[in-house]
Amino acid sequence: MSKFGKKKKEVPAVNTAALPDIVFMLLFFFMVSTTMRETSLLIKKPKLPSATEVKKLEHKSLVSTIYVGKAVNPSEGTGDKIQLNDKISSVNDVVNFIYSERDKHDAEEQKAMVTSIKADLKTNVGTISDIKHELRSIKALKISYSSSTGDVSNNFK
Repeated sequence: MSKFGKKKKEVPAVNTAALPDIVFMLLFFFMVSTTMRETSLLIKKPKLPSATEVKKLEHKSLVSTIYVGKAVNPSEGTGDKIQLNDKISSVNDVVNFIYSERDKHDAEEQKAMVTSIKADLKTNVGTISDIKHELRSIKALKISYSSSTGDVSNNFK
């Protein structure tokens, strides 16, 4: 029975004036830091062999990648499969693949082009040898083998 009633204090509204700035900052950050995958893998993600002496390739635009491993889709068959760009190919298609990659660059850049082979640890050596033979026949002699850094003894397990 007091003369003064209790006044309820209202919680002030959250100020959302800076929200668009934060959203655009996050959007810009993710746009800059995200890389887009150039090809979708049709083979199982290769478990790369380990190496102790690893060197990073300088110009990624001059690298042509050949993936070797088991197919993701069982209808492709068993055994080692070769992926060139976005399709499963045979060893005979390697020559045309390298020629098409060379055509994308001028003569000076063609001299610095590298063929990178990303092969699964359990890939048959004969498949790699066949690919190297095809590359040798068209004078694509700069070959890089992708590997992960680590203990080399893991390669023999």
